[in-house]
Amino acid sequence: MTLGFLSALRGISYLGASMLFILSLRGLSNQQSARGGNLLGMLGMALAVVVTGGALVMSNLLPAGAGAGAGAGAPVATGGQAIFLLAAALIGGGAVGALVASRVAMTSMPELVAMLHSFVGAAAVLVGIATTLQSEAGDGGRGTAHLIEIFVGVFVGAVTFSGSVIAFTKLRGLVGSRPLMLPGRHALNGLLVGASIVLGVMFVNDPGEHGMTLLLSMTALALVLGVHLVMAIGGGDMPVVVSLLNSYSGWAAAAAGFMLSNDLLIVTGALVGSSGAILSTIMCRAMNRSIWNVVFGGFGAAPSGPKAKGTAAGSAPAGVVHETSVAEVARLLLAAHRVVIVPGYGMAVAQAQHAVKEISSFLIAKGIKVEYAIHPVAGRLPGHMNVLLAEANVSYEIVKEMEEVNPELPHTDVVMVIGANDIVNPSALDDTSSPIYGMPVIEVWKAAHVVMLKRSMSAGYAGVDNPLAYRDNTLMLFGDARQSVLALLAALQS
Repeated sequence: MTLGFLSALRGISYLGASMLFILSLRGLSNQQSARGGNLLGMLGMALAVVVTGGALVMSNLLPAGAGAGAGAGAPVATGGQAIFLLAAALIGGGAVGALVASRVAMTSMPELVAMLHSFVGAAAVLVGIATTLQSEAGDGGRGTAHLIEIFVGVFVGAVTFSGSVIAFTKLRGLVGSRPLMLPGRHALNGLLVGASIVLGVMFVNDPGEHGMTLLLSMTALALVLGVHLVMAIGGGDMPVVVSLLNSYSGWAAAAAGFMLSNDLLIVTGALVGSSGAILSTIMCRAMNRSIWNVVFGGFGAAPSGPKAKGTAAGSAPAGVVHETSVAEVARLLLAAHRVVIVPGYGMAVAQAQHAVKEISSFLIAKGIKVEYAIHPVAGRLPGHMNVLLAEANVSYEIVKEMEEVNPELPHTDVVMVIGANDIVNPSALDDTSSPIYGMPVIEVWKAAHVVMLKRSMSAGYAGVDNPLAYRDNTLMLFGDARQSVLALLAALQS
């Protein structure tokens, strides 16, 4: 087996894996084909891992000099060592991934995704440092383009790593959801970016004995920048932040591909980076905000202007709450002709999606039209509610987007809001002092009756009070969402 054959085989396999990744993204564009899209992505990644690992092993088994080009630089291990190291990495990483996937609940998926993004960032940083060390040892090129690739890859990777770790702590509740609003925070961000660029110019112009020191100094600044950027973002924007970090991780992977001269890694990183950026833009449009406002706006902080009654963040409840019972809600549902269910993060925390699905199936069997209304930023992860409903085997046909449901709400008898707060807040439309003013929401108050299932009257994750709870056509059913839904199901069946 020759170098030319190995190179051709790897190129063809990488092209096939790239096509599978593109088809995977296409499949993920709608719920009906999402499962198939995931399978195609898994197949593409398996092909990429097998081909890359096989090329690495074969390059070390070939006679000296024959296998160069299978990877960056000369072989670093014997054939037996390469096989052992590769097997250890695959088995160890696969075991950890399988254990994490089997133990993480759906409610913890946002935290898991954020943490996985941090791994990609850390990998880009380590690849950049290793490439620099390899170059200093005389085993790699030190052209200007190569040095810029290293600098950009490490910078983006460091920002992704520290930002993703902070996102994980916020989603996990280890750090408060309120944004950290330091005086002169924009100047601080500019200073960190400017200093990093200066260090990068010095690194490219003089990568000699001080090259590693300059690179590590820039890495430290980028880590601080990532921490500060995400700490300044409030809880209400965390779905967008997770999507944005996904984009960052893609660009970090692409930069690592340039450093390693790996075409597939470049293509894969570009696909992830661009799709994450597009998703972030779509979600920002759903909130009627720009991506710059999300990253630098400090959403979730108390507004500086006068607060409208009962709507500003942190304000005391103002109005009369109409508390209801399970039996009364059951009577409303059975008397309805059309019911809309709006799920939120509270449903995810209570793991009530299966019981909710049983209620909708029961009502549909009674001839009542039931639909689910999904807001683009419901939950703490893009598509969070869609995944939960899919897990409960809710039919895709009755899961509707906000734009589809809003025109039909005036003709709806009952809307049941389960653990959602900000996405059904009328302050977004009529209170200019509210932090969420201008954000499109599901206009549930237009229905004849609204039933809100909540633990208490506390504000949602964004810290914004919801005057919907005080409207005359709103009934509050307090308690754990799962227990309330199970009791409601029992009441319906009896």
